[in-house]
Amino acid sequence: MHKSNNNYAFVDSQNLNLGIREQGWVLDFKRFRIYLLENYSVTKAFLFIGYVPENQWLYTALQKEEFILIFKPTLNLPGGKVKGNVDAELVLHTMIEYPNYDQALIVTGDGDFACLIEYLLKKQKLLRLMVPDRNRYSSLLARLRPKIVFMNDLRRKLEYKKEAFPRDETLWIASNRDSKERIAYLG
Repeated sequence: MHKSNNNYAFVDSQNLNLGIREQGWVLDFKRFRIYLLENYSVTKAFLFIGYVPENQWLYTALQKEEFILIFKPTLNLPGGKVKGNVDAELVLHTMIEYPNYDQALIVTGDGDFACLIEYLLKKQKLLRLMVPDRNRYSSLLARLRPKIVFMNDLRRKLEYKKEAFPRDETLWIASNRDSKERIAYLG
């Protein structure tokens, strides 16, 4: 455990979900939340996510695992894609909460957050930058390499393993809108 006992995580959910899924695995959000607490003393984990009314089951499941959800309204784009850019909300909430945490763990590979991350680093408030995929992240974050934790290395610890859980207790999250499959165990 890290010596700071009151760290907060700020999670770009879209970047996290896409980064993990592009590697061919599925994140177990329950295990992820426990990992953040046990390894980084994360007492609060803010998850920034686009709001889609049909995904209420997902939001309820994430809240059950003690994620604090910050919603962004979404736009329906041509071709059926849904867009909900959470960048401003993540930056704003990181700064609103600034006096309340010892250090922040930022989960993203998006270079739009470089100025926030550099500011936190300068103020000694950056615990770590957790990047979903070492092979696909912004070059604007590359200079922060000593503070980066790559989630590729966490697959064995955080991957959803369907066979490990009884079917009747399974709650799936992270919907694939095309196939309607629900992926990732939440306990």
